[in-house]
Amino acid sequence: MALNLKTFTTRALTAAVFVAVLLSGICLNFLSFAALFLTVSIWGLVEFYRIAEKLGARPYKGIGISTGVLLFSHSFLVNTNLVATYSFEKIMPVIFVMVFIIFIRALFDSHHFSVLNSVYTLAGLVYAVFPFTLLVHISCIDKTYTLFNRTGNWLDDFAPYNFHYVLGIILLIWASDVCAYIVGSLIGKNKLFERISPGKTWEGSIGAAILTIGCAFIIANWFPELPLIHWVVISILVCIFGTIGDLVESMLKRQASIKDSGSIMPGHGGILDRFDSLLFVAPFIYAYLIIVQSI
Repeated sequence: MALNLKTFTTRALTAAVFVAVLLSGICLNFLSFAALFLTVSIWGLVEFYRIAEKLGARPYKGIGISTGVLLFSHSFLVNTNLVATYSFEKIMPVIFVMVFIIFIRALFDSHHFSVLNSVYTLAGLVYAVFPFTLLVHISCIDKTYTLFNRTGNWLDDFAPYNFHYVLGIILLIWASDVCAYIVGSLIGKNKLFERISPGKTWEGSIGAAILTIGCAFIIANWFPELPLIHWVVISILVCIFGTIGDLVESMLKRQASIKDSGSIMPGHGGILDRFDSLLFVAPFIYAYLIIVQSI
């Protein structure tokens, strides 16, 4: 098949802009990181609701998006250093109330599938917003980082933020994706989950796991805040749940009969297409790091 130069150029430019914006938002400071992923989470939520509409539901977008903003804002505020954390705990009751308002809205919905509408509204929050709130907690999981690395710049000292954790996870996800594609293209024969994603193979997944674990040794050298063993475990979690996240998003798109979740990135689809692996990886890595801290 001949190379379409126009399509290739579009995809390359979009990828370059995406990487530049993502890395800048993560590496600059906690405010830029939070602004970036608040935008990503809400845009992803909108895309999820569009998919839900393709599946016959009518999610309550206004309530869902408002709850998503509150949920993400809470995760951001409780990790700041400017004021006492407990003062922001008042947000949680509001979030709980918003969740139940979704069911109250369904009660007065004349649509025959009002329960389904409620379920999809909540599912969007769990799928597209909640993982990014945990990513915020992961970025601030080392509460002593800012204490011993103060710069005198209030933007840098705003929170116990260490971009190494999030950047390391994203680099491992990229490594896993690239390695799976290369190995699968070279030697892939046995389909991993043909009904959902015909292009994925067992050979590609296993090869990616081996190579991504190897990349963990490099990441551990770059970001020594976490010992090597933890980066190795994280790389294994990335390979397992990143693949599952990719498959789940493929399942949603297949059932909705769409190719991409959105069109915000020409040649690369939507937000959910680009962050499908991270959505599933973040909760499991957060759980692992919390368990490690408690031991």
